[in-house]
Amino acid sequence: MENFRKVRTSEEESPLPFPDLPPDVVEMKVKEGSKIRNLMNFAMAQMELKGSRQIVFSGCGRAVTKTITCVEIMKRKLGGLHQVTKVRYKTVLEVWENQDPLPGGPAQNLTVHKNVPSICILLSRDPLDPNQTGYQPP
Repeated sequence: MENFRKVRTSEEESPLPFPDLPPDVVEMKVKEGSKIRNLMNFAMAQMELKGSRQIVFSGCGRAVTKTITCVEIMKRKLGGLHQVTKVRYKTVLEVWENQDPLPGGPAQNLTVHKNVPSICILLSRDPLDPNQTGYQPP
């Protein structure tokens, strides 16, 4: 692998694991490089100023801990939020390019399929079904 360098990474898009969400629900996609301050400023503005009733935080791989941190900050600041957590795996495709191809030969690419942990957390001001797996009352 020392002769290869990562060229591209892409995530498999998958629908949110929560049925019956309104089409205008705010989804916060937390990435590894996201700043918590920026995420929280936007999320708090949506919940307080725009009056959103529900918000979804999602993150995968190394962003899972940052996603959970954002949710816990939100619950502490707003209070009274119902929570449903879903954990799953996402497929991430990585394309690696050979740095030292054989002279006169074609460039060799290597595609790697990785299954990385992913988390989706729904926060709601309205009561949710307490029998749903992953439910936490306020």
